[in-house]
Amino acid sequence: MDSRNPNGSLPQLSQPPKYGITKPISLAGPSEADVQRNTELEKFLIESGLYESKEEAAKREEVLGRITEIVKIWVKQLTRQRGYTDQMVEEAKAVIFTFGSYRLGVHGPGADIDTLCVGPSYVNREEDFFIILHDILAEMEEVTELQPVPDAHVPVMKFKFQGISIDLLYASISLLVVPDDLDISCVSVLHNVDEQSVRSLNGCR
Repeated sequence: MDSRNPNGSLPQLSQPPKYGITKPISLAGPSEADVQRNTELEKFLIESGLYESKEEAAKREEVLGRITEIVKIWVKQLTRQRGYTDQMVEEAKAVIFTFGSYRLGVHGPGADIDTLCVGPSYVNREEDFFIILHDILAEMEEVTELQPVPDAHVPVMKFKFQGISIDLLYASISLLVVPDDLDISCVSVLHNVDEQSVRSLNGCR
C-alpha cells in the first residue's frame, strides 16, 4: 500500500524532541561495547574505593534529615517570638535542598554535602541565620568545626554534623510560608530577594 500523502510526498517520521539551541551530535543510544565499558569503569571505581558504602549513604540521609528538623524548629521559634498567630507558627518551616556533587550522585567518600536552606521572608541571613542558628548549632554535640563565612561571595556556614562535612547556604524568599513542594526552578522564587539569596538559590537552579 502506498503511504504517500495526497500531495505525493512521503510522511515525516516523528522526531524526538530537541532541547537547547543546537542539534545533538547523535541521537543513537549506547552500543553493547559502550555498556560493557561503563560496567568495567564502575567496577574499577568501586574497587578503588571511590564509591561510598551503603552505610555511609544511609548516614548522609540521616544527617540531612536531622538538619531539616533543626531548621524547621529554628523557624518556628522565630515565628513565635515575632508574634505571629498559632496557625502561622504551626505552618512555619524552612526547606532543605541539596546541590553540587551530592545532588548529582557523583560524590565520593568523605565529600561534603552542599545544602541550601530556604526560609520565609521574615527570617533574615545576617542575624537569624548567622547568629541565632549558628548558636543553636554550636550547642549541639553532633556539630563540630562550625565556621560561619558571612562575607563570602555566597555566604555559607561550614560545619561537620556527625562527622559529615556540610556547606549550608541560606536564602530568604518573599513568602510568609515556604511550601514543602517549593519549585525552586520557578522564576517567581527570585522576586524581591537580595543578591546573596539569588546566588544561593542559583546553586540549586
